[in-house]
Amino acid sequence: MLNDFTISELLSKLQSGETCSRDVMQAYLDRIQRVDARIGAFLSYDAEDALRQADETDQRRRNGDSAQDYLLLGIPVAIKDIMAVANQPLQCSSRILEGFISPYNATVIEKLKAAGAIVFGRLNMDEFAMGSSNENSAFQPTRNPWDTNRVPGGSSGGCAAAVAARECGIALGTDTGGSIRQPAAFCGCVGLKPTYGRVSRYGLVAFASSLDQIGPISRTVTDASLLLNVISGADPLDSTSLDRTSPKKIDSQKTDLRGKRLGLPKEFQEQGLDPEIRNSVDQAIRVLTDMGAEVVEISLPHTEYAIATYYVIATAEASANLARYDGIRYGLRVDAKDLIEQYGITRGTGFGSEVKRRVLLGTYVLSSGYYEAYYLRAQKVRTLIRRDFMKAFEKVDAIVSPTTPTAAFRIGEKSEDPLQMYLADIFTISCNLAGLCGISVPCGFTASPRLPIGFQLLGNHFEEESIMEIASAYQAATDWHQATPPEPFA
Repeated sequence: MLNDFTISELLSKLQSGETCSRDVMQAYLDRIQRVDARIGAFLSYDAEDALRQADETDQRRRNGDSAQDYLLLGIPVAIKDIMAVANQPLQCSSRILEGFISPYNATVIEKLKAAGAIVFGRLNMDEFAMGSSNENSAFQPTRNPWDTNRVPGGSSGGCAAAVAARECGIALGTDTGGSIRQPAAFCGCVGLKPTYGRVSRYGLVAFASSLDQIGPISRTVTDASLLLNVISGADPLDSTSLDRTSPKKIDSQKTDLRGKRLGLPKEFQEQGLDPEIRNSVDQAIRVLTDMGAEVVEISLPHTEYAIATYYVIATAEASANLARYDGIRYGLRVDAKDLIEQYGITRGTGFGSEVKRRVLLGTYVLSSGYYEAYYLRAQKVRTLIRRDFMKAFEKVDAIVSPTTPTAAFRIGEKSEDPLQMYLADIFTISCNLAGLCGISVPCGFTASPRLPIGFQLLGNHFEEESIMEIASAYQAATDWHQATPPEPFA
């Protein structure tokens, strides 16, 4: 089936004339129709529009366009429901935006279209990207294709589940505290979080503006590097985006890592790591050392403060960003006797419990008398965390660690205990606080049930090529990424 091929393989088949974009798009649509009722990855998709786009790219190819000039010509890309696509729903999996249609394209969508991609579908997520399990969606939970009784991770759980279930070949998600890497690890995918500023955030609905970053979820490092190459670059519409050369596509199969120094943080080995996760990551490190990499122990001494720091800064920024949903300008409106009551009833009705929790926390830490005690102090600790990484990168080319402390947990297992849910991101949050790049790669499975395990490589600012080369070498030497979920959901 065409949906079983990677994006790079499909591009080759399209270029040779072995298949056409319509057939590729139809294969994904057929797959969605067959399995998504069980997975719940897609909130919506417009099959007619997707096939229309496919026909247009087929005509362009007949007219002489090629993947040399248009890197994603004819390739379907599914989108997390937090990025604006003109004339498509933009709901952020929240009742407060239910039925809202975007009037414009995000910059990343414009870049995808300019590269010839077929932009289709709205992928499920935790409401406003606040969550680690995809259980916080106002519309439906998404289930893990490897075990539908378990979560796919979050907040980009719909992206990871769709890629793992072969409902799309590649998806565009967002990572604020691990929301690309953690679900990628849970679902056996590759998840790439770019350096802050590498990709424009214009048209991305803001959760925490100093932490959010858009990136790909795919089956291979090569595919992730291709999408990153397309979406990277400065944007006059986003003042935080930076003018750096786009990372090149990583397509070599070399397995020689001599000269690479990898840091293993001792603090990341002390965080209640599941023994099966530890064993798989240790085996992955042995593969890397067998290819010539040198692994040295490093210290990131302020790691223990990362979660507390993150949940002060992220909630404060969320409180400010979500103030715009007032029932007046757009989205849900619940009429009341006066304006203040309308604000309260609208937001109380439209926001889910996790969003309310974070808005309340953020409002508290920004309030008079508590700003210096919490928010200002958290920003100072954030600087210390960043300095830890900068000191480490003076000695090593990349940092290697588990992506998650456990494999995918059962649906409902942590939903009543927010703290335990927050701890699921213990290894990913620091990367966002420091604005670094990171990639999660499949590296094994638990014994019973058989669930994916991932490890991550963290790189210095704008060192995506370096970590992708190491990750690609690992994939060339292993076959974990080629495993396919069983299909009780089909």
